[in-house]
Amino acid sequence: MNNSSPASEFTFKPYEEKEGEEYMNEAQLNHFAAILNKWKSELMMEVDRTVHHMQDEAANFPDPNDRATQESEFSLELRTRDRERKLIKKIDEALKEIESGNYGYCETCGIEIGIRRLEARPTATLCIDCKTLDEIREKQLG
Repeated sequence: MNNSSPASEFTFKPYEEKEGEEYMNEAQLNHFAAILNKWKSELMMEVDRTVHHMQDEAANFPDPNDRATQESEFSLELRTRDRERKLIKKIDEALKEIESGNYGYCETCGIEIGIRRLEARPTATLCIDCKTLDEIREKQLG
């Protein structure tokens, strides 16, 4: 399952901006809250499926190769779930930003992140310019 975008998990109708509409008005905030909550719900269902799968499939195989294969599969699943757990934390932070009225604004420079960027990445906290600079700095340092 690809967790890079909520659109890969489920579909939603893109927000249709009205001329002269205030940025991050109640309708827009409700739109993004619905996207974030749906995405979180999908991720939580995956976590539940993993737990049940691991409980159902756990076996003590007498063959060391079979045990190693199962442990490798479980390890991969757990790493995936750990990434999803971190993503759920980001979703929760975005929902708190919606509640506080700060959602949709760059945490570095304060300008609007933009509706389409947020639909592509609802947990985005940086505008495209600050994110680009951040990635350039990261490449230079690492």
